Amino acid sequence: MDNLTGLKRKALSGSILILVLIAFDQWTKSLAAAHLKGHAAVSLIRNVLELLYVENTGAAFGIMNGMRLIFVVLAPLVSAALVYICLKLPGAPRFRWLRLCAVLIISGAMGNWIDRVRQGYVVDFIYFKPIDFPVFNVADIYVTCAAFGMIFLLLFYYTEEEANEIPLLGQKKNKQSDPDDNH
Repeated sequence: MDNLTGLKRKALSGSILILVLIAFDQWTKSLAAAHLKGHAAVSLIRNVLELLYVENTGAAFGIMNGMRLIFVVLAPLVSAALVYICLKLPGAPRFRWLRLCAVLIISGAMGNWIDRVRQGYVVDFIYFKPIDFPVFNVADIYVTCAAFGMIFLLLFYYTEEEANEIPLLGQKKNKQSDPDDNH
């Protein structure tokens, strides 16, 4: 019963965090639309960082322009897979960082999904000038940071045994011996 209560608490806190992060992403995009659309870029750090309104109909970095349906379908599927992983992860505190990465990816994916469904494009507004980096938004920051975090965790933090406990990734060992192993 305690494990179920703990799972419910983790699911509730994760859901609340996802909603807060999506709300923050949507709020920043609404500010960008209200104050940047139709105006010149606003320099935050001269020749380094600008706020610049862009309507992106593609994916990250503007690739796959006009392929909205793929992203409208893909974001909920990826989010559902991450929710499944989070619910099936062992309850050990060591997996909290992986859960946080999943929450960030879900928040970013759904934040951009809302734009695509509602408007047909994603609002981007943060521009890093020195390397002419593509214009991006808060949801993109969530996804990018979480993806790097997951890669770090899987390569350097989790042991092989712990990685094997991650649903859809690891190969849980069957506790019963295989009859064919007795040869």
